[in-house]
Amino acid sequence: MLGLLLRDGDWVTASALADALGVTPRSIRSYVTAANARVAPGVAVESGPQGYRAGSDGAAALRAGGDTGTPRDRLHTLVRALLDAPDGIDVFETADALHVSPATLDADLARVRGLLGGTELTLERSASRARLRGTEAAQRRLLSKLAHDEMDAGSFDLAALRRTLGEGSVGAQAFGPFKAELVARLGELGWFVNEFGIADVVMHIAIAADRTSRDRPLDAAGSTQRERPTQSQVAEIIAELSERHLGVRLGGADLQHLATLVLTRVVAPDGHEDAASGAVTSSLDPEIEAVVREVVTAAADEFLVDIAHEDFVARLALHVQNLLHRAREQAWSRNPLTRSLKSTYPMIFEVAVFIASRLQQRLGIPLPDDEIAYIAMHVGGRLERSRRADQLLTATIVCPGYYDLHELLRSSVDRSLGQAIEVVGVETRADPDWASIDTDLVLTTIDPPTTNDRIVRIQPFLTDSDVERVQAAAGRIRRSRRLARLRAELERYFEPSAFLRGLDEAAGEEGVIRGLGALLQAREVIDAEYVERTIERERLSSTAFTDALAVPHALEMTASRTAIAIGIADPSIPWGDGRVQVVALVAFSETDREAFQTVFEQFVEVFSERDSVQRLVRRGTDFNAFLDELVAVIDG
Repeated sequence: MLGLLLRDGDWVTASALADALGVTPRSIRSYVTAANARVAPGVAVESGPQGYRAGSDGAAALRAGGDTGTPRDRLHTLVRALLDAPDGIDVFETADALHVSPATLDADLARVRGLLGGTELTLERSASRARLRGTEAAQRRLLSKLAHDEMDAGSFDLAALRRTLGEGSVGAQAFGPFKAELVARLGELGWFVNEFGIADVVMHIAIAADRTSRDRPLDAAGSTQRERPTQSQVAEIIAELSERHLGVRLGGADLQHLATLVLTRVVAPDGHEDAASGAVTSSLDPEIEAVVREVVTAAADEFLVDIAHEDFVARLALHVQNLLHRAREQAWSRNPLTRSLKSTYPMIFEVAVFIASRLQQRLGIPLPDDEIAYIAMHVGGRLERSRRADQLLTATIVCPGYYDLHELLRSSVDRSLGQAIEVVGVETRADPDWASIDTDLVLTTIDPPTTNDRIVRIQPFLTDSDVERVQAAAGRIRRSRRLARLRAELERYFEPSAFLRGLDEAAGEEGVIRGLGALLQAREVIDAEYVERTIERERLSSTAFTDALAVPHALEMTASRTAIAIGIADPSIPWGDGRVQVVALVAFSETDREAFQTVFEQFVEVFSERDSVQRLVRRGTDFNAFLDELVAVIDG
């Protein structure tokens, strides 16, 4: 709840929070009380007539944690106990220590088994004893999983890390200076440090130091990594800093593993772009580069995006090469921007999912959401560089001639607003032909005969408030155009007979997809294979692009025609790591390839507004009512 309120930043009703979390409004009120108790006498959550919003101490309450009675904290305490006890724990003694019944602890042990997927660990139970079996590397992966779970949205938090490792963990207060010196020393070697990755590496160093201090070093036989160039230099730095800051002497296997993480996760050649590109190319595996080039070309053709450039291929190929090393170690890198990238740039994320899918097929590496988000950052960076000038709004300045006043004004507009608008004309008459001005915006220093959204009154000498009003007008025009295109597309693509209200939570994601897919199959829009490929796409990465909307679809556009099936869930149903209330199964045909971007991005934009979602869910009792409400929301 705290995470949702902090991300939203505005008032949210109890019912909306309840829908998002899958609980009752009464539970929300008890959560608010508990959150405020964490930071008393501070305020974690403010209450008012409009609902709840994050208070000044909301972030502190989120970091505080420590409610040992909550299921998650109890689960983490239990896992730590299992990890610290090679001979296992006594179930009854542990239940007493946690102040729960043996039956509750048995249920918690079942949840522990759910955490073990992909860790190569097993939980054994014999009479009253329970123990974990598996390698030290596998146990550390489980600790890493716990630490990430403690950290909201994957962001690095030393307090959360200490909760994961235990209050007595080694050097918990030393990691700030440790991290600063590690970054400085890597910089001296001529490497640029990726700040998103360095926090993850520090977490792994903390785990290694803690386990080594408990006489649980990494087994040298378990290390499969070949020594890479400069690995010994990085290992020496980590060894020195660990001994000086943490008071722990790490073994050779630990140092090799951690140096590999540094080289594959946080560093890239420093210097200017041309120099960096040259360094990248010289260190690339030609086979990986060829695969990446092929995949990027396919993505550019499939989504009509301008990413097939040599510098983009080279940088992404180096990222994939490092990704292969991380995959061998099963040391995935967390990305704190995953959630925001997915909800704000769904189209870019979808291109990244396509690339990840093809890389998985060609190179045999599974890619979790956080790794897909890093690919999305590469894609977004390339598209930002190649954004076309014709995406700018055009503007005409109306400024009656007086010496060079109009020229000074145009210069000010270009300097302050050049990234948002392009001035294509200047009217210096006091009585211009207003009807003949057909640019997107009109910036005028005199009063126009009529007013509308595209005419903005400004001062002859541009002020900060003028700049803000022009930017706001430009934003409104762009949004209205996007949503107008969306409305036209949706009215074409919605299938009236493919509307289902009351989605069954018990069916799960696959069941919901099959149910909505059957409605489109009945209209001969798609076949059974399309439904299966939609399920495959869902397994790659959840299509819950906002806190309320999932948009399942297949990666290939093979529908006979483009159509959308809508499912409404009231109350919300689980989807991915969250819950949704609207599921839109979208089937695209090859001929509507260009419409994909319009529908995908703007549809997600509409459903990112919580009030709009509540309105659609509550009033959309049938297809016609849903469409009427959606059009009303789009039209504002």
